Amino acid sequence: MPEQIRRIDDFYLTVSDEPGEAARVLAALQAAGVNLLGISVLPHGARNSQLDLIPEDIGALRRAAKAAGLKLSRMQTGFLIQGEDRPGAVTDTAATLAEANIAITSVQVFCAGSGRYGGMLWVGSPDLRRAARALGATSWQKPKLVSKPGAYPSPFDET
Repeated sequence: MPEQIRRIDDFYLTVSDEPGEAARVLAALQAAGVNLLGISVLPHGARNSQLDLIPEDIGALRRAAKAAGLKLSRMQTGFLIQGEDRPGAVTDTAATLAEANIAITSVQVFCAGSGRYGGMLWVGSPDLRRAARALGATSWQKPKLVSKPGAYPSPFDET
């Protein structure tokens, strides 16, 4: 199993697929001090892209998006998985969810260097709580809207 599993919240916005559009959005968020745990850009229709944003601080992202005139989607919830890189590093996570009869709807995992990996994993909304329990993310709480990096509760935080 991964060394750390943390709840993440994901928002997306639709941007033109013109060169520089993603850079413009990301620069506005950077200027507002928004720290992103993950970013993904996918085709979305004929001339648009879907820019997925996984913020460390939901409130900071919402404020920055509003100030920049960006329309965010509704929040979706998933998991950030991180651990020591090895062959089949995500196999245990996938098997644990399969044993709990929970389907993975999306996952992206990458080698992070220095022997580490990190990734983002989503399951269907009805399965979120069961997935959190199955994966050992037992502290299922909505994070407070905070402005300090690292202030989200983690199932691995000491209580």
